[in-house]
Amino acid sequence: MPRWPSLVGHRLGKASFDEKSLDWASFRKFVARNCCERTVKDRLRYAKKYSGCLLKHDFRELNTFSDSKRGHVLKALSGLAKFLGVYEDFKRLVKAYGLKWKSGNADDLIISRLTKANGNNDVLKWIREVKAKLPKLNVFMDFILVSGLRYQEAINSYNLIIDLAKEGKLSEYYNAEAEALEHFRFKQLFIRRTKKAFITFIPKAFIERINRQEKLTVSQINKRVKRNGFKLRFSDIREYWATSTTKRLRQPEIDFLQGRVSANVFMKNYFNPSLIGDLKERTFKTIKEIRFSL
Repeated sequence: MPRWPSLVGHRLGKASFDEKSLDWASFRKFVARNCCERTVKDRLRYAKKYSGCLLKHDFRELNTFSDSKRGHVLKALSGLAKFLGVYEDFKRLVKAYGLKWKSGNADDLIISRLTKANGNNDVLKWIREVKAKLPKLNVFMDFILVSGLRYQEAINSYNLIIDLAKEGKLSEYYNAEAEALEHFRFKQLFIRRTKKAFITFIPKAFIERINRQEKLTVSQINKRVKRNGFKLRFSDIREYWATSTTKRLRQPEIDFLQGRVSANVFMKNYFNPSLIGDLKERTFKTIKEIRFSL
């Protein structure tokens, strides 16, 4: 059994380990450096519940979980291992117990994407029904549809627009000349280790609509949607945006606008400053078609 490093005056090991001795407040801060608040809560919850598996070198229980739950637990324990300085031991345990991080395989992913693409009309129908039943969410629903942002990113952006507009500082975020939300100016909100958002092209008139709205939270939206008998399908909206933009945008451009490629890779290999206007125009044409489809 590998030895564990000394930590805050005591040694963590199978015989002496006391889960209550872990500094969870510091771990939370550690995770928050690269994750949004919602993810931080998930990581902390799973790490607290299954920390014993890591510190007792016993991952047998993880093999009994569903693929989805196992993935969440592994991510939490991976973060905890890095926090404690025992990440190499974590990797050896994952390998020794034959655990897999990702559910399914490449074929399953393709099938899933094709299924979602074929269900685009259902997604649009869902949006129309939610807007009809919950008119106070109309502007937000339109925003997440035309922006292509992740659910939490869309809420963060939506609320930031409202806050800055009230303070008369919207120009710090929205570049009116380029008609683009410059998320990169607010790194803590939008630039995370694996999920990033750099810019989003949005027409000025649309920003003016958001200015007049009230701020929203994930909890508020989820409760309103589920209370009215609807499923939560916000991730499907993002898939619909990506599918729709393939008509006019190249895959690297889509990946950049949806935050799936690093800024360095995009700027080095795909971005030409003289073509930014063209990228915006092609994006706006797609946005117009998406809005018309509703």
